[in-house]
Amino acid sequence: MSAFFDWLEQSGLAEAVRTTPYLYAVLECIHVLGLAVLVGPAVAFDLRLLGLGRRPLPVTAAARHLLPLAQIGFVVAALTGVFMFISGAVSIAASGAAPFKLGLLVVAGINVAVFHRGVYRSVESWNKDVRPPGGARAAAVISLASWTGVTVCGRLLAYT
Repeated sequence: MSAFFDWLEQSGLAEAVRTTPYLYAVLECIHVLGLAVLVGPAVAFDLRLLGLGRRPLPVTAAARHLLPLAQIGFVVAALTGVFMFISGAVSIAASGAAPFKLGLLVVAGINVAVFHRGVYRSVESWNKDVRPPGGARAAAVISLASWTGVTVCGRLLAYT
């Protein structure tokens, strides 16, 4: 696997990210903004599922307004994250935080899929003025924990 990371790091794209003045810094800024656009709406939606948001706001309305923003943020964060990763793939892959960040990204993705293919299909029965079912609340807690962990592990990449 280290040969693959070495190959990534030696690619022309990785070299361009490392050597173009300010490119890595710009990517990092855009990555943080993408993460904010992802996590902010996701947290607001999760809080609504936990009953901490505006109860009169239907869950479907919250989903319609918040989740597309989160998807845009995910795409931006993922693309910039890949570019930053390849520029230092060997050392980042060796970081103690890297497997945790990747694992938590997988958990977050599975959680989204399970939520939307499972409990969210019955949203009309708990859309408004009804406490969301345990499955929806559990998905919210998993989402909050996994995105918090992804964020923390991302910061720890620079220090581990």
